[in-house]
Amino acid sequence: MASPDLSHWFPARSADNFVELRPRVGGIGPAGRSPSRTVTLLWMAVDILTVVVAAALATHFRETNVLSSFDNRAPMAANPSSLLLYFAGFSLILILVSRAHGLYGPLQAFSGLREQRLTVQTCFTASLILAGALYFGRADAISRAVVIATLVGTTLFLCLRRAAWRLTLYKRYEKGLDTRNVLVIGTGSLGLAIRSHLQRIRHLGFTFKGFVPMPHEGSEIGNLYPNSQAEEQPLEILGSLQELGDLIRRHFIDEIFVTGPCERGVVKRLIAQASVWGVDVRVVPDLYDGLAWSAPIEYVGQFPTMPLHRHHIPVVGLLTKRGMDIMVSVLALVVLSPLILFIILAIRFDSPGPIFYGAERIGRKGRTFRCWKFRTMVVNADSLREQLDHKNERDGVLFKMTGDPRVTRIGRILRKYSLDELPQFLNVLAGHMSVVGPRPPLAGEVRLYELRHLRRLEVLPGITGLWQVQARQDPSFDQYISLDTAYIDNWSLWLDLKIMTRTVGVVLSGTGT
Repeated sequence: MASPDLSHWFPARSADNFVELRPRVGGIGPAGRSPSRTVTLLWMAVDILTVVVAAALATHFRETNVLSSFDNRAPMAANPSSLLLYFAGFSLILILVSRAHGLYGPLQAFSGLREQRLTVQTCFTASLILAGALYFGRADAISRAVVIATLVGTTLFLCLRRAAWRLTLYKRYEKGLDTRNVLVIGTGSLGLAIRSHLQRIRHLGFTFKGFVPMPHEGSEIGNLYPNSQAEEQPLEILGSLQELGDLIRRHFIDEIFVTGPCERGVVKRLIAQASVWGVDVRVVPDLYDGLAWSAPIEYVGQFPTMPLHRHHIPVVGLLTKRGMDIMVSVLALVVLSPLILFIILAIRFDSPGPIFYGAERIGRKGRTFRCWKFRTMVVNADSLREQLDHKNERDGVLFKMTGDPRVTRIGRILRKYSLDELPQFLNVLAGHMSVVGPRPPLAGEVRLYELRHLRRLEVLPGITGLWQVQARQDPSFDQYISLDTAYIDNWSLWLDLKIMTRTVGVVLSGTGT
């Protein structure tokens, strides 16, 4: 089969510049890894904005005489820029001290209580420096009430902001969202302890997927536990080191923990392959033997680890994509609400049954979710599917036929213009889908996938995608997979915008079936 023509979608560029899209987490500071420089700068900007808001509120309260009982001086000096200069210096000191305390590092670097203590300590340190600057600068005209209110407000707002962000991520981790899938190499006591730790403390943001034993552990695995304990907690052996590449793809692994004695050459080869597989690698500190003396130590709960390889994640791009998803979904639901109400009434009067149809679909990293559509078929459509398999016009695992007798009258119109998929904007708002991405497959389809087909499950599924606008009528399953893979390998915000723009034309042309 000829390769799909993608020149219209992807500008010519070197393969070295390709960036693989592997959105392991949805947010700033992915689980257990240091934020990128761009994300750190973003958090610094948020801290500066916090100081600005606190200072603005303090000045407003002083001007409205709320703070006049504490200080009768004007909120600003004769030269208003002097107060701004002092607060700018305060912001700079705040950022420098926060960075020194690791407050811009990974969330798992310390507990929530310690983060709050360090935040208060940082604000107190910056406040002392500001107080010294005001004293030695003889800034007698500046309202001390405004300064104190700004310092107190900044401390309070920073503590609340960090606590809210931590709790938000904790809740998502507890639900299994935005976590990083971990494969542990080594079935020794340390590997078992890490497994127990990751499974017990869900808010660390890791999901343990299984073990790969070291070569010398193959004959010893059965003797690791007493019989009673082995029956209660069996080892989740995924495969061997020789199968590592396939295991990473099959189980959507984001990070590898090396926890057992291993030759340096094996670890070096593992690090080299990590960039190809798109995964991160950590080893326990006493395993380096000089392997990477300059690498930092990062804690995963109580375990010190050394990250030896980092795979680039376009965090800002993914955040922008998520923001664009929310904006487009809300706008579509509001603007199209009269049409949605009309469709609901039309379905109600057209045929008996529910308005919406929900099917279990497979999303990112193999997670299941209920995908919603307007019902376009008779109520017992799923049970009639087997009787129509011989009329399938698609190859591979897909099913599509012209004149499907299960489709209702209003359903044919909805399918023709893809209006049946409007409820999926709710799936986008829930974070199960994106506006643009590969279509979410059924569990039965995924069971028939070959290993290479699982590539399309590495990203959030979408309402529309490259296949829908490029080869919607093509019956080839290989073409379907090729276009989805091409989208993942060449993803960019500009590509998403092009696909969304092209989708409007495809929908209006009525090419759906």
